[in-house]
Amino acid sequence: MKYILIISLTFVFSFSSCFDEDKFENTRQGNFEALWKIMDEHYCFFSYKDVDWNEVHTRYAARISENMTNDALFTVLGEMLAEVKDGHVNLVASHDVARYSKWYDDYPYNFDTKIQDNYLGTDYGIASGLKYKILDDNIGYIYYGSFSSGIGDGNLSQVFDRFAVCDGVILDVRNNGGGELTNSEKLASYFFNDKTLVAYMLHKTGKGHDDFSKPYEIYVEPANGLRFQKKVVVLTNRRCYSAANDFVNMMRYAPNAILMGDKTGGGSGMPFSSELPNGWSVRFSASPILDAEKKQIEFGIDPNISQDMTDEDMAKGLDTMIEKAREVLKANI
Repeated sequence: MKYILIISLTFVFSFSSCFDEDKFENTRQGNFEALWKIMDEHYCFFSYKDVDWNEVHTRYAARISENMTNDALFTVLGEMLAEVKDGHVNLVASHDVARYSKWYDDYPYNFDTKIQDNYLGTDYGIASGLKYKILDDNIGYIYYGSFSSGIGDGNLSQVFDRFAVCDGVILDVRNNGGGELTNSEKLASYFFNDKTLVAYMLHKTGKGHDDFSKPYEIYVEPANGLRFQKKVVVLTNRRCYSAANDFVNMMRYAPNAILMGDKTGGGSGMPFSSELPNGWSVRFSASPILDAEKKQIEFGIDPNISQDMTDEDMAKGLDTMIEKAREVLKANI
């Protein structure tokens, strides 16, 4: 989003200077303290997630020894970061990346590429990162697997021009782990006719856990020219994360959109990176994004219609969620 990018760039320049204030030795203890303090001063969800970061320090400091190996240190630091339960928080070394994945591990997968092939076939269209096809019941189907894959007005205008004859559209973002917010805003803009408030963003203004700026409004501007005016069902699962989570939040406010599937995985914090004395980098959520009612969406967004894929349908090569979406769209003609 243009407005987000302006705020974020301002935030980066002011934020990066903060890391020069404290110097830590390149020792086991020094790297531990550096990581703990970077998170303490700049991570944005401590209060919302009710994490006692001081207690975490006490518990993990007892596990740090100058005699421990690099691998052991990496394991302990990764486990400490997992205390915040955030998929945007990673420790990156040359040999591994510490990551938190329980936000989707304990949920149904609700996506199968082999079954999806039964719907796409081999004659689907490709427009940059989009795969699309008009199904045999005159429902348009779009799959967008990553917001890291760029899309432009040329791609989207062509797709929606072809879908003008359709009775509705299924927009499938299952397993979309995020990417560029500009791409998610671009796609969403084709389903809005008016400038619409969809979210707020805050950024850290101090070292305290609750030191934030005022909320800055985030709007979706309608696309110029052709826009889709019929019903659209957005299919989601737990692996919809980060920019995909933000896209689903935007589509909550689109006038003809219906969210269907599983709760999204969340990941509403804008990530930022820093570096430890030993060269390992840490990535973490630094600026929270709220919905238009100023409610947190960090832990995901519930669908309008809950629907899982069933074993019975999967055994027949059917995607329960696509079939339910077709049924809903046909009922709304």
